[in-house]
Amino acid sequence: MALTRWLLLLIFVLPVAAQNTPTTQATPDPAQQTQAKPTQTQEDEAGADYVFKVNVVERSAKAVNYRHRGGATKINFAGTELMPKARGEAKVESKQGYIEVEVEFDNLSKPDKFGAEYMTYVMWAITPEGRAVSLGEVLLNGTRSKLDVTTDLQAFGLIITAEPYFAVTQPSNLVVMENVIRPDTRGRVETIEARYELLERGGYTKNLTDIEPVVVSYDLPLELYEARNAVRIARMAKADKYAASSFERASGLLKQAEQMATAKKIDKKTLIMNARQAVQTAEDARAISLRRQEEERLADERAAAAEREAKARAETEAQTRARQQAESDRETADRLRLEQMAAADKARAEAEARQRALNEEAERQRQAAAASEEARLKAEHDKEELRARLLQQLNTILETRDTQRGLVVNMSDVLFDSGQHTLRPLAREKLAKVSGIVLAYPGLKLQAEGHTDSVGSDAYNQKLSEKRAGSVRDYLVNQSVPADAITSVGLGKNDPVADNKSAKGRQQNRRVELIVSGEVIGTKIGPAQNASPDTSNAGPAPSAAPAPAEQSPR
Repeated sequence: MALTRWLLLLIFVLPVAAQNTPTTQATPDPAQQTQAKPTQTQEDEAGADYVFKVNVVERSAKAVNYRHRGGATKINFAGTELMPKARGEAKVESKQGYIEVEVEFDNLSKPDKFGAEYMTYVMWAITPEGRAVSLGEVLLNGTRSKLDVTTDLQAFGLIITAEPYFAVTQPSNLVVMENVIRPDTRGRVETIEARYELLERGGYTKNLTDIEPVVVSYDLPLELYEARNAVRIARMAKADKYAASSFERASGLLKQAEQMATAKKIDKKTLIMNARQAVQTAEDARAISLRRQEEERLADERAAAAEREAKARAETEAQTRARQQAESDRETADRLRLEQMAAADKARAEAEARQRALNEEAERQRQAAAASEEARLKAEHDKEELRARLLQQLNTILETRDTQRGLVVNMSDVLFDSGQHTLRPLAREKLAKVSGIVLAYPGLKLQAEGHTDSVGSDAYNQKLSEKRAGSVRDYLVNQSVPADAITSVGLGKNDPVADNKSAKGRQQNRRVELIVSGEVIGTKIGPAQNASPDTSNAGPAPSAAPAPAEQSPR
């Protein structure tokens, strides 16, 4: 199989001293043997150099596009030049929605051989496009380790890197193991030829000589030591200044874990939970701090550049003003006289122009007022015509009169079953016609008002009037009249239009009135009507024969 080179671009902004290699380091790091020139330096408050380094490391590897739900397959792991004796084997199985990786490693060395800040290993999935995804921490059991993880990636290669703690967000360039394709590996092999960011060795510390090696006691969980490491690395990245809230939470979680570690009876599960959360919070604080330091540096650079630009612009303007003043001093009296004459001409022309503008504006306002009045009169005329047309159309169906409240359509109780609120067929036919007319005039508002005579109890009359008004409303809504355009109310015997002492008067009082109003029909046409129908504007009465006088309320 042809090998293709990874171009792993190592870009990390973090203060490091000129001395990058710890004196206690036993194994040389080939990745550090390739040095790139620093691209930028600056001084911090204490006078230490901040070096922004770019290192390029080349490696060869393969990614596998595992067959979807194609069963399990195996790949091997081989140690790099940093840990040549390390080896491993993984079973990779594509399942519905994810891929499961079960891996076993052997002949692993302790990670602190690579530097005082390195305490664990992390397995990464690298896509062919160069994205690195952490799959989990590789915890040592002597020189061996097991790991069972899942990923939603489809095609990826696998590498193992040495890290200061499990919660790192990008791999270091200390790649100690890589996957190796076996002859029986099932899937499509893809070459990884990607450029992505790696942290260089020593990148987590400002000066490695300041870091004391961590002495790990196996009486306590490794996670506690990782938490200590993560918090001190975050502090060296000035997280206590630039990400104080997150750093304070990380320190508090570490303090809780430390207190649990000194208790007589150690709750290891809770201790590990707090320690791992401290690691994660400290890594977040470190990343936030670095980002804010970089933002501060860029802001300072922009401010300095703006200040330089403003100073240069001010100098240029001062020179221009001096030159103009010198030219102005050389002007002759003739020029001054000509300027005065030109100014007088200009003032006269401006005065004339202003007067013309005032005259034109006054004419525009007069025309606008006339047009507005004409439009108002036309709108009122249109409303009157519409109201008259609507009154005429409704009068062809039911007796309708014009009042201050609107057009009042009267429905006598002969359109209901005796003593009931059920609409008779004739009533439904007339209401259907009314609904057709109403739907032709959008914007109308309707209110159905039920009335009774004075026979019977007040409660009975009130309930019957409400039901009859509700029946009219429900039928009109069923005929597509918008529900929010019509309401109903029962008034009982409280608003008679005739004397309840006679049978004829009581029959007139037993009615449902449909009040039609709305802005679209404007003010009323004709005089207001109160207690009796407007015979001048009313149309023909309903064709149904009047019912005989009743002795009980309807």
